[in-house]
Amino acid sequence: MKMAKNIISIGAICVLMFSLIGCLGSDKFGQEVEKEKGAVKLVREVQRGEYDIITTAELKGLMDKKEDMVIIDTMPYEASYKKEHVPGAKQFLFPIPDMVEWDVKETDGKTKEQFIELLGPDKDKLIVIYCGFVKCTRSHNGAAWAKKLGYTNVKRYPGGIFAWKGANNPVASVK
Repeated sequence: MKMAKNIISIGAICVLMFSLIGCLGSDKFGQEVEKEKGAVKLVREVQRGEYDIITTAELKGLMDKKEDMVIIDTMPYEASYKKEHVPGAKQFLFPIPDMVEWDVKETDGKTKEQFIELLGPDKDKLIVIYCGFVKCTRSHNGAAWAKKLGYTNVKRYPGGIFAWKGANNPVASVK
């Protein structure tokens, strides 16, 4: 009798688990459509901007090797940057929409010349530009503008600060 109750209990737990797994996984096809939209959007931005991309692991590896590079944080608020950013990153605000022409109203009053000064005189130096997360287009705008300005080794870090933190990498802050 006791063994039968155990078997029934185990059977009930299995049925419950498979039901939950079925519920959780039932929208896997819809989730895939959303993943595809995001991936295609990213690829098209990269093609349009004519820059390259870099992963969290690649960026961390370059930083560990002390690679000479410029890292630009395009988070929308100074407070975000001050709270946490990729170590060594410099902040520059970029608008969400693409700027066809430089517009200081869209860059919090910052000029194209200030952006060039931040990137530096070496047009072949590695430039890495990021924002908060993959869907954020500020990193695209910054990378596209760096390319427009003649920088040749521009990479967008699409995962941004969320992926950086998600990989348990250290962050820097400004007091």
